[in-house]
Amino acid sequence: MQTSELNPVSTESAERSTSKAPVLGKDDFLHLLITQLQNQDPLNPTDHTEFTAQLAQFSSLEQLNNVNDNLEELQNYQASTNNSQAVSLLGKEITTNGNFLQLVEGESIDCDFSLARDAAEVVVSIYDNTGKFVKEFTEKNRPAGRQTLDWDGTDKDGHPAKAGNYTFKIQAVDANDQKVKVTTFFTGTIDKVTFENNTPFLISGDQKIALGDVFQVAAPD
Repeated sequence: MQTSELNPVSTESAERSTSKAPVLGKDDFLHLLITQLQNQDPLNPTDHTEFTAQLAQFSSLEQLNNVNDNLEELQNYQASTNNSQAVSLLGKEITTNGNFLQLVEGESIDCDFSLARDAAEVVVSIYDNTGKFVKEFTEKNRPAGRQTLDWDGTDKDGHPAKAGNYTFKIQAVDANDQKVKVTTFFTGTIDKVTFENNTPFLISGDQKIALGDVFQVAAPD
């Protein structure tokens, strides 16, 4: 079996890579400017135009540093605000885009969705967490807008489905048998908040939800 070797970096290349000039900060720039003034030739002083340009460069550098400091403070404030908002949603019922269901055995559960226009027929299909078909039911003549259809929590044979995570799919057609656009929603209670790379995520059951994806919040029933 052939193997390939990485070519070692030459000493010359390494010296070039480590010989880059350091980046000067505003304190370094000011020190150089003062040193230049202290050591200028009294008989041939620094040209005022050049000196003014150097002062302008220093002023610009100072302003950029101030902008960077302000942006950093703003980012920290925004992160703190997002964290506080996320924590305040603990125990609240939120709604976001999605097609997840969290079934409690023996209970029914709402399938929330929105129709782009009136539908003559709406078909709701339920699947378990492995993608296996569980049940299908149909509703007639549903108007455009936000809708809720109730799954009674039973399977296709009428037996109670096990508690756990499910998904639902909505298909709709109008009176001309043309497809109607459907948007599905997930509604759940926030159990905890987790932070990943300084970004808060809401946890409802097994679902992880970005704070920015939430468009409705309600007090629990």
